[in-house]
This record gives sequence, structure tokens and C-alpha cells, in this order.
Amino acid sequence: MDMRALLYGLLFALMWSSAFTSARIIVAEAPPILSLSLRFAMSGCLGIVIAYAIGQRMRLTRGQWQAVVVFGICQNALYLGLNFVAMQWIEASLAAIIASCLPLLVALANWVVFREGTRLFGVLGLLAGTAGVVLIMGTRVQDGADPTGILLCILGVIALTIATLSVRGASGGGNLLMVVGLQMLVGSAALLPVGLMFEVWDVTWTPRLIGALAYTTLVPGLAATWIWFLLVARIGATPAATFHFLNPFFGVVIAWALLGEGLGPLDVIGVVVVTLGILAVQISRLKRP
Repeated sequence: MDMRALLYGLLFALMWSSAFTSARIIVAEAPPILSLSLRFAMSGCLGIVIAYAIGQRMRLTRGQWQAVVVFGICQNALYLGLNFVAMQWIEASLAAIIASCLPLLVALANWVVFREGTRLFGVLGLLAGTAGVVLIMGTRVQDGADPTGILLCILGVIALTIATLSVRGASGGGNLLMVVGLQMLVGSAALLPVGLMFEVWDVTWTPRLIGALAYTTLVPGLAATWIWFLLVARIGATPAATFHFLNPFFGVVIAWALLGEGLGPLDVIGVVVVTLGILAVQISRLKRP
């Protein structure tokens, strides 16, 4: 792992974690599904325009087309759609913690479903990460967190886990920004009819809303996804996923700093336990030299 890969990983973790705070701002002032569909439409069109400008085309491999559809539906429409709806009722920091379980769920599925060998260190990491999440969720539920919102976030991260396990090779074949842009358009198209069916576009455009929508469109929506594919292409999926251990910390701190969300002693302990659990799982999956 060279300095460029390290920079990619840190930028990705920071961008990805900040998405929950900007999403919380958006859903407080706009319908979640329609606003997310609009965000994906803008991110997708911008990504495709930039991709064409730098010489990329829609000549994708079969694996990349599969990634466009699966990630567009499971990651963009289901995972982020459910999280946007959930954050009408729960705090951004809690949504970030639940979403950070992705590496734990992927490792668990590889172990239980695909019979992938897992070292003792990885098993201990799974147990620690699960315990940390349970601790945080238990504390938040006692403080009045909405169980429906928590359930939607859990369903969302399960959908993202399925997408992660189903698609391999999306970073191969080049045209990475084109892949990202097309995924966004698939997500937008999947969400639009749902939003039109269940929501009303009644929005008062404020500087806060415009800033949050612009930020989530350009940074978590486009730049973070592109950087993730660059990172995977540079060092591989398993080493790249190690950077997910930073997400619980970044997610909670950003929500605390920008939204004033509570951060109690048990939350801090839970974040530390989850972070160490994710790190242990990812280190256990690295190939020994």
C-alpha cells in the first residue's frame, strides 16, 4: 500500500461517512425518495459527461454491466433509499454505525454461506463488532430512537451486503467513472416511481438544503464512489475494505460536530469496539506474505 492508496482510503472513509450528515439535513426539508432520485440523476449525468470528456465510453465488460444494475438497485435504490427514509426518524450517527456493519456482514456471509476460512482473530472481530453495534443501538433505543428507522437501516445494509457479494470485477475493464455514472442513473430510475407514488414534492429551497444537496451529489455521491473504485483497482478489494474501520469514528464525529447530535460515554465505547472489530475482521482476511 503506497501513499496514494493511503490517501485514497482516507478520503473515501471521510467522504462516505459525511454522507449521513448531509442526508439528515436533506430529509429534514425535502421528501427523501424524490430528493435522492434527484441527487442520483444529477450525479449520474455529471459523471457520464465527465467520463466522456476524459475519453471513457459505454463499452463495458459483462461484469461491469452486472455491477451497474446490481449496485444501482441494491446500493443506490435500496441501501441509500432505506437510509434516507430512516433518517427522518433516527440520527445520522446511528445510521452511520449500522451502515458500518457492512464489512462484518460480508465477512460473516463469506464464513457461513461460502465456507470461506476465517481465522480466530476474524471471529473475535465479528463478535466484538456485533457487541459494539448492539451496545449503541440499545442505548439509542432507550433514549427514544425509532425502531422502524433502525429496521430500515438494517435492511439497507443487508441489501448492500448482497450487492457486494454478488458483483465482482466492477473495477476491471476501465471506464470506472462511466460505471459510477450509470449506476447513479439506475438508482434514480428505480427510486423515481416510488417517490411519485408515495411523496409530494413540496420543498422550500433554503441555502442549507441547496448546500447539502450539492455536497451529497458531488462528494459522497460521485467522488467517493469513484475514489473507491480507484482504490480497489490499485490495491484490491480486501485491503481496500480495511479503510471501513474508520467509518464509525468519522460518521459519529461529523454528526456530532455539524448537527450537534449527542455523544455519550456508551456511544464512545461502542464506536471504539465496532472500529476495532471491523479492523480485526479486515486484517484477518489479508493474505499472509
